[in-house]
Amino acid sequence: MATTLSDSRLTPAWAELAARGRTALIPYLTAGYPSAETSLEALRAAEQDADMIEVGVPFSDPLADGPTIQRSTFEALRQGMTLAGTLELIARAGLRRPVIVFSYLNPILRYGLDRFLRDADALGVAGLLLTDLPAGSDSVVEHAVHASSLDLIRLIAPTTRAERLAAAAQDAEGFVYLVARLGVTGATASLADGLRASIAQVRRATPLPVAVGFGISTPAQAAALAGLADGVVVGSALVDALGARGVAGAAEFLGGLRRALDAPGADR
Repeated sequence: MATTLSDSRLTPAWAELAARGRTALIPYLTAGYPSAETSLEALRAAEQDADMIEVGVPFSDPLADGPTIQRSTFEALRQGMTLAGTLELIARAGLRRPVIVFSYLNPILRYGLDRFLRDADALGVAGLLLTDLPAGSDSVVEHAVHASSLDLIRLIAPTTRAERLAAAAQDAEGFVYLVARLGVTGATASLADGLRASIAQVRRATPLPVAVGFGISTPAQAAALAGLADGVVVGSALVDALGARGVAGAAEFLGGLRRALDAPGADR
């Protein structure tokens, strides 16, 4: 049975955001990049402006990710980061914001699905996003996550057909993650044409909040999505800032996005 609204750790967070008229800022950080200790500092610093935090599990074959996330993943793996290490990092960070684990399926299966769900629950992890688990592709895994305390968050592509969208949306929990453009993750200079229509299509299919990610990299892009989407996910541009300018630079970058989302009249 899927997580109920009363059980979900994300539902109260979204309700509070809606009451405040605030668009969620959801940063993604690769666990263990550029080092375990700096990663820990970056997670803690992100809480200042974030409403939820995605923690990426390094994986050796990150097919959905572009060059920036791939580099961060490979560096974290080179230094020994694992799924167990990711959970330890989350535990050490002591984050107050809801945490979403962003992973490919293989590391979780290798760790043990039931063990992962039990350990993540004990840490208070709110959600799980499995990049390579389309809705209906593995009923055993899907049932196990639905039966756990973690929300199973679904990725929706802008090219998803209506019938497929309906099936994925019905199966989703927590929120729906709408991919802003085709292709892999990575910063882009502009938002894709038709994104507004894609958001509207997803809203027709589900009452869940809609967060938009893949390619969001500037305050102007964030401002364009404020009020249009319920949340904005930023990954590659933040990881770039962390790698180039350290924790302070990453925090400064997130602060700029937060101010853009909160600015009066930002696409409202």
